[in-house]
Amino acid sequence: MSNHLRSGSRIMTIAADGQPRSPGRTEAAVKSLSPAYFPFVMATSIISTGTFLLGPSWLSRALLVIASAAFVVVVVALVIRLVLFRASVAADFRHPEQVFVFFAIPAGMNVLGVRLATAGHPLVTGILAAAAAAVWLIMTYGIPARLLLARSHDSAVSDVNGTWLLWVVATMSLSLVASTLARVWPSQSGWLAPFAVGLWGIGMVLYLLLVSLVLLHWLTVPMTPQTLTPPYWILMGATGIIVLAGARILALPAALAAVRAAAGFVEGFSFTLWAFGTWWIPLLVVLGYWRHVRSHWPLSYDPALWSVVFPLGMYSVATLTFGKVTHLAFMEPLSRFMIWVAVAAWVAVAAAFAVRIRGASGFSFSRNRHGMTGRVEQRQPAGES
Repeated sequence: MSNHLRSGSRIMTIAADGQPRSPGRTEAAVKSLSPAYFPFVMATSIISTGTFLLGPSWLSRALLVIASAAFVVVVVALVIRLVLFRASVAADFRHPEQVFVFFAIPAGMNVLGVRLATAGHPLVTGILAAAAAAVWLIMTYGIPARLLLARSHDSAVSDVNGTWLLWVVATMSLSLVASTLARVWPSQSGWLAPFAVGLWGIGMVLYLLLVSLVLLHWLTVPMTPQTLTPPYWILMGATGIIVLAGARILALPAALAAVRAAAGFVEGFSFTLWAFGTWWIPLLVVLGYWRHVRSHWPLSYDPALWSVVFPLGMYSVATLTFGKVTHLAFMEPLSRFMIWVAVAAWVAVAAAFAVRIRGASGFSFSRNRHGMTGRVEQRQPAGES
């Protein structure tokens, strides 16, 4: 048997022989890990795609390696958590303010898969897309059913936050990967094109519904620095992936029936949502200024910051791709500027994470009501009891 002693932020485990031993930090981290780290995979993959299109190529290759490695690590950790800590996973699904983070799993698979397709690995892309589609299908019906049938209070509006938009991102990522594979495998475009167009329409309607809920939440629930979390940037990132998926649909052969039926609608709404996404950026910057400067909320490393980096990269790639398809020349310079903004944001967040890890003996994960935040357990000084 073991006894546990807690003193401040230090945790010690006393074994049966009376000797202290280190706590299982890795086990604790896996137990509390959520898919909130998938936005790191998404951000790194989309910036890799942007630098593949705009250069430099060495940076694109390096980011692809990092994204692939991170994907494997996070997936393995989540599988271990699902096998060993199923009760903890089930608890996440009972919280409306946390459960939508799980849509980052299929979104991460597909955003990475699209980059792998451009690197010449369409078979890997197809495998990831099939797995992502299965996960998305379970969650896209299971999560809303859970909210409707097992809600513990009258209204879920108070639980709405930026992570709910990951439902849109995951749906659009399936449309994006379908149109990407339709170009790689033309013989399969007869079913991939309708799949891409249909999911694009579903994702767009979901965006309109969810952004209305977010605005209703902002107007009816008091806004505080604690609740104004980084995932609200997904409001802009979701418009970016809608535009990118729409551009990839417009790039498919016009002879395809699904493309011919929806081309005008897709082009018009894609441009409208590109403009709306651009409109979001100054507002989100102002809200960030209010949170960190006016309200003095500490600006420190938080895994949720990757939810800011991903929209910046997605906006750049979407702007470039849509501009080329529709021959809007002004979009390319804007895209080149934004990709370096995204790279700078990626470097800043990665450096903050490295500094946090370097200054601590262990890094564990704790949930807040909007996803995940990092927590550091400081090393106990030598000789201190």
